[in-house]
Amino acid sequence: MKDAMQYRQARQRWSTKNRRRNRILTLAAVLCTCGLLFFANRFADEYQIRILNMVAIYITLAVSYNLINGITGQFSLEPNAFVALGAYSSALLTMTPMEKGMNFIIDPCAPWLAQICVPFLPAVIFGGLMAAFFALLMGFPVFRVRGDYLAIVTLGFGEVIRVVANNLQTVTNGPLGLKGIAPYTDLWWTWGLAFVTLFVIIRLVNSSYGRALKAIRENELAAESMGINSFRHKLLAFSMAAFFEGMAGAMLAHLITTISPMLFTFFLTFNLLIIIVLGGLGSLTGSVIAAIAFTWGSELLRAVEEPTDIFGWFTIPGIPGMRMVIFAVILIAAMLFWREGIMGRKEFSWGWLFGLVPGGKQKKSV
Repeated sequence: MKDAMQYRQARQRWSTKNRRRNRILTLAAVLCTCGLLFFANRFADEYQIRILNMVAIYITLAVSYNLINGITGQFSLEPNAFVALGAYSSALLTMTPMEKGMNFIIDPCAPWLAQICVPFLPAVIFGGLMAAFFALLMGFPVFRVRGDYLAIVTLGFGEVIRVVANNLQTVTNGPLGLKGIAPYTDLWWTWGLAFVTLFVIIRLVNSSYGRALKAIRENELAAESMGINSFRHKLLAFSMAAFFEGMAGAMLAHLITTISPMLFTFFLTFNLLIIIVLGGLGSLTGSVIAAIAFTWGSELLRAVEEPTDIFGWFTIPGIPGMRMVIFAVILIAAMLFWREGIMGRKEFSWGWLFGLVPGGKQKKSV
C-alpha cells in the first residue's frame, strides 16, 4: 500500500512537471511564430504575405472542418456555404453607404442594410455567428440522416446558399458580387484567428465533450447506449465548425476585396476535403500540415505553366493546366503511400518530440 501511494505521488509529480514544460514550450513556439510573422510583415513582398494569409485561412478552415468530418465522423460537404455566409455578412457590414451605392448599380441596396457600417472585428464575429445560426437551423433536419444521405443533404445546402447569393440582388448584388471591400485582413488577423481556432478546438477535443464526439465517430449506437446524446453533440460540433468557417470567410473577403457567388462553389469544399483527408481524418496536426503543404505547393507548381530557360540553351514552353495535372499525381501518390493521411489520427506532442530526440526520452521509472 505504501509503495503504491509513493508510486502515485511520483507519477503525479512527473505529470505536473511535464504539463509545466509543455506550457512553456508551447508559449515559446507561439512567440517564435509571432517573431517570424513580424519579420515577414516587414521584409516579405506582397505576394509572399498574401500566401501566408491564405495559409492561415486554410488552417482555420481545415481544422474546423475536421472537427465535424474527422473528430465526429459525420461526412458533410457544406463549408462553402458557411464561408459564403461569413464573407457576405462581414463585407456588407464593413462597407460604407457610399461603397454600397457604387456596387448596387442594377438594383439599389435594401433600405435596412444600406446605412449600416460597423468596424471590422464586430463584422467578422457577426459573420461567424451568422454561419453558426444557419448551421443550427440546418442541423435539426440534417442530422436525422446519416452516411451518404448526410453528404447529399449538406452538398445541397451549399448549392442553395450559392444560388440564393446569385439571385438576391438587393442584398448580395447578385452575380456581380461585391467589389472594393476594405482590405482589413493582414497577417495578425489571419494568424490570430488560426491560433484561436486551434486553441479552442484542441481544448474541446481533449475534453469530455471531445471524447463523446470520438465515441460517436467510432460507434454511434454504442455511444447512445452509454448515455451520450448524439444528436445534441453533433449539432453543437457542427455549429462550432460553422462559426470558425464563417469567420475565415470574413477574413477571405477582406483579403481579396472582391467576392461573388462563383467564389463559393463546391470546388472550395473539395479543396478542404483534400486537405483533411491528406492530413488525416481526426488529426488536427495533420490538418495544419496539409493546409500549409496544399497552399504553398499549389503556388510553387505555377512555375510549370511558365516558360523555363535551361542554362540559356533552349526554353521549355509553359503548359497551361499542367500545374493541376502534377498536383493530382502528387495527391494520388500520397493517398497510395499514406492511406490514412500524413498523421492518421495521431497528434503532435512535446513528449513525442522528445522521444525522437537522442537523450530526450523521458523515463517513467520512479
